[in-house]
Amino acid sequence: MAKTLAAAGLTLASLAATAVLFSPVASAETCKASYYSGGGTTASGERFDPDKLTAAHKTLPFGTRVKVKNRSNGKTVTVRINDRGPFITGRCVDLTPKAFKTIAPLSQGVVGVTVTKV
Repeated sequence: MAKTLAAAGLTLASLAATAVLFSPVASAETCKASYYSGGGTTASGERFDPDKLTAAHKTLPFGTRVKVKNRSNGKTVTVRINDRGPFITGRCVDLTPKAFKTIAPLSQGVVGVTVTKV
């Protein structure tokens, strides 16, 4: 099998990485979340609305729904990805103010979260 893979220019590691990328099992991402109050148009072309339950993520496809859980208090919110960002190391999701207020007070600014596809 190894010779066949090598002839095709593949390794077991590359096959494993591909399997992870296309795995149907929802995986959780642990990071920090913040909120943003931009304006104008999101990367998906929608108008930014601070009163909607939407979020920005660097790589998830637009329209993906994720559950964001505050690790310190257990509160959750489900949001739809419609923008790109955040572009700050350690943060994986930017929430609208409405979404952030569901899991923490705005005065907190940044919270530790777990993000899971739903």
